Amino acid sequence: MKDRNVCEITCVDNEKAARVGQQLEKDHNISEVIKIFKALSDETRMKIAYALTLEDELCVCDVAHIVGATTATASHHLRHLNNLGLAKYRKEGKLVYYSLDDDHVKQLIHIAFAHQEEVAGRE
Repeated sequence: MKDRNVCEITCVDNEKAARVGQQLEKDHNISEVIKIFKALSDETRMKIAYALTLEDELCVCDVAHIVGATTATASHHLRHLNNLGLAKYRKEGKLVYYSLDDDHVKQLIHIAFAHQEEVAGRE
């Protein structure tokens, strides 16, 4: 039985393949973008990021409570998101508050959830 998702013959559009290949070689940010998606592929970090789309900022203790983790675990994940430029923090006395770095991060998360709802609606 043949796989219907594979071309039955090999036919490469050399011009298109060369153009796209050159663009991929020029774009050195692919490895950095991969890091973002890897970070968000972790369930706890995705819950944290999504929670930060629902509230402008949350303290580490709130995040830990929301995702059902220790403050140490929540802090570790928040620090990872911060190191990748997805989240930022501010300290107020003895509390540390995190928020998403900018609107692009919020959009990325909202688009992912909207896409999943769309896919689920097709089933």
